Formats: sequence, C-alpha cells, structure tokens
Amino acid sequence: MTQITEHAQAAPLPQVARLEFRDLRECVAAGWHDFRRAPQFGLFFSAVYALIGLGFVVFNAGTVLWTFAMSLGFPLFAPFAAVGLYEVSRRLERGGAMDWYKVLGIVKAEKDRQIPWMGAIIVIYVLFWSFLAHMIFALFMGISNLTNISSSYEAFLTPTGLSMIAVELGVGAVLAFVLFSLTVTSLPHLLDKEVDFVTAMILSFKVVTSNFVVMMAWAILVASLTLIAMAPLFLGLLIVLPVLGHATWHLYRRALI
Repeated sequence: MTQITEHAQAAPLPQVARLEFRDLRECVAAGWHDFRRAPQFGLFFSAVYALIGLGFVVFNAGTVLWTFAMSLGFPLFAPFAAVGLYEVSRRLERGGAMDWYKVLGIVKAEKDRQIPWMGAIIVIYVLFWSFLAHMIFALFMGISNLTNISSSYEAFLTPTGLSMIAVELGVGAVLAFVLFSLTVTSLPHLLDKEVDFVTAMILSFKVVTSNFVVMMAWAILVASLTLIAMAPLFLGLLIVLPVLGHATWHLYRRALI
C-alpha cells in the first residue's frame, strides 16, 4: 500500500493547456537532460526495444506466427517500459531517490493498476489494425493473378496495386492518429495520478485536438527520430527512446495542468 501511495495520488481532473512549438523544444531538451542524469535507467528500458527489434531481424520474423506474437506480447510489455522512463523523470523532478529497487518497484506495482488495461486496449487495437490491413489487401489484390509478392513487386505498380497502397496509407494514418491521440499523455497520467484509463485517454485526445498542429509536429518528430534510430541495427533506439520517453513526461506535465 505504501508503494502505491508513493506513485499516485487522487486529484481533480486537470485542465488542458495551450501548447506552443517552443514547448516541444524545451521538452526534448529536458528529456536529454534527464537521460544524461540517469543514463543507466534509460539504457536499461530502451535495451528491451532494441533487443526485440534485433530478435525479429535475426530470426527473420516475417511469419504470421511472429506477427501474432508481436501483436500480443509487445504492446502488453511496452507500456511498462515507458512507465519506467516516466518514473525516472518524475523522481528527478521531485528529487526522489534514484535506485533500482524503488524504480522497478513502481513499475511492478503498475500491474495492479490501470496500465494493464491500456496494454490490452493497445493489443486489441493493433490486432484490429492488422486485420483491416489484410482485408484491404484481399479486397484489392484478391482478384489478381497469383503472384509471389515477396519476390516480385510488379503487382504493386499496377493501378490496382497503387490504389491499394494509397488506401492502406490513408487508413493507417487515421488509425495511427487515433492511437497516438489516446496514448500520448494517458500513460504518464496513469502513473502520476489516480485516474481510470478511459478518463486518461479522453484527456489525452483533448490534448491533441486542442493543440492539433503542435501535437502533430510532436508525432512526426517522434516517428522520424524512431525510424532513423532503427537504421543502425536498432542501436540508435538506445539513445532516442529514453530521450523521447523522458520528453513525453515533460510534455504531459505541460499539457495537463
């Protein structure tokens, strides 16, 4: 009970603040500052993502079984790793003790709170996204001549193939926007306060819609830096992910007041 009380406190629902582009710059700078002050935690939590990415490359994870395993396992675990980064930033902000036992204890305690519900929501969302992508592919390419698309890409350069790509990108962009909007501040909010996951997601969505241009810039920045970091055998994630994780904590603190 003491442990749970330490990392969450009941409070009135916060108000959505008006964000500016300078807030993004300052949050990234604060994230870098947090990473430099406690690099061992950032490297530990981000190493999980890097190792999973390397594992998929080494084991040539392109099968349906691997995709299903990733869809179930990774979204369930990822929020807990993110919580670890948020907790480090919160402790640095409040001058709390920076030791492994307390940080990992907070992460472990989240299994009895709202974070598992968020993980379940993300799993369901990813599975639906995967199903929808396969359905769109079948609707456009199902009537085409049988082609091994893994070795021959000519089918994608036909009018039907290009139309399918356009629809996939459009639907994917909408689904990515919704998922980003529901989670961008809800995860740190669930760590910081006693609030249910539905309320946290609603407030997160309001943050995005109330600061649409700024938050879209944040989404593009996160996606771009993550993509670049994946290029050198996922090793760039060891630096980029903890910095972005810490920065997300500071963005949450500015967005909900």
